[in-house]
Amino acid sequence: MTGAVPASFTADDYEARMERAARQAADAGLAGLLVAPGPDLVWLTGYTPTAVTERLTLLVLAAGRDPVLVVPTLEAPDAEHAPGASVLTLRDWTDGKDPYAATAALLDADGRFGISDNAWAMHLLGLQKALPGTSYASLTEALPMLRAVKDAAELELLAAAGAAADAAFEEIRQVSFAGRRETDVAADLAALLRRFGHSQVDFTIVASGPNGANPHHEIGDRVIERGDMVVLDFGGLKDGYGSDTSRTVHVGEPTDEERRVHDLVREAQEAGFRAVRPGAACQDVDRAARAVIAGAGYGEYFIHRTGHGIGVTTHEPPYMIEGEEQPLVPGMCFSVEPGVYLPGRFGVRIEDIVTVTEDGGRRLNNTAREMVIVD
Repeated sequence: MTGAVPASFTADDYEARMERAARQAADAGLAGLLVAPGPDLVWLTGYTPTAVTERLTLLVLAAGRDPVLVVPTLEAPDAEHAPGASVLTLRDWTDGKDPYAATAALLDADGRFGISDNAWAMHLLGLQKALPGTSYASLTEALPMLRAVKDAAELELLAAAGAAADAAFEEIRQVSFAGRRETDVAADLAALLRRFGHSQVDFTIVASGPNGANPHHEIGDRVIERGDMVVLDFGGLKDGYGSDTSRTVHVGEPTDEERRVHDLVREAQEAGFRAVRPGAACQDVDRAARAVIAGAGYGEYFIHRTGHGIGVTTHEPPYMIEGEEQPLVPGMCFSVEPGVYLPGRFGVRIEDIVTVTEDGGRRLNNTAREMVIVD
């Protein structure tokens, strides 16, 4: 995380989020939530420490109690300026003192707590030593949908991030691909994302020819050749919210098979999008997209889930995968990104971010999904 906090959010917004989180924790049978530096802390308070170190920083939330942020004394001045600071209590501790004892005083001695997935092991072990009767569950396990439903301001920021990624694609399709390395095109993509407002670039996958058969190909020095299919998957954070889109382009004219596979993935992506509606299960989106690809005989080459949530991170719950029965709710945002990957030959992926509306879904990416020919 960059620490950038959109001006759209006020102290009242953060207070409502903390109250909601504490209430959901109580409903889940937890004594409270313990939130370490990372995306959850940013979402709940607007605070990102200048540097995450071995010194304990922890937000303590419990229903019916005022939220407390435990911070090192030397970082307290920064924490006091966080957008949500006015609606919580800061409790600082100085070097040489025991931060776990200070935190333990805020916790039920035999409670079960949800704790951030990215909390350091040394901090969790320190709390367990201070309060041997406590137990813990990861926040993703305990409250997987905590950040899943976005409010109107969040949706606006996600739409703006999607539009910025679309603008980057419209520019990149105009550059020369043939004769250049994957790293060169990836650098162009990263520069374009920043030009269109991204403060953080999380990934710029440029997977050409046989490299396209690896969904998470690490860009390399392979020279892109005429006749290559090229998977472009890129995104990051703009004003604190994520973008993530994929398009597959072709250098010069494609073969009939390449065009057929691309059309198949486009049809599957459309089927996944059309399955989005309130009350449908996450797995229904995966099933709809997968059925198209399997029906055409390429099922074994669709080797990942159909989608993942997005918000203050580019990957978060909910996940569009078989077995996920979580119902879709208006305000949820996630990718719909089926693909076909033919080992040693080429791959195709088409991805849009989609938000659930009152009567269906709305795409936040709107560039061409048809085959794009590049030079």
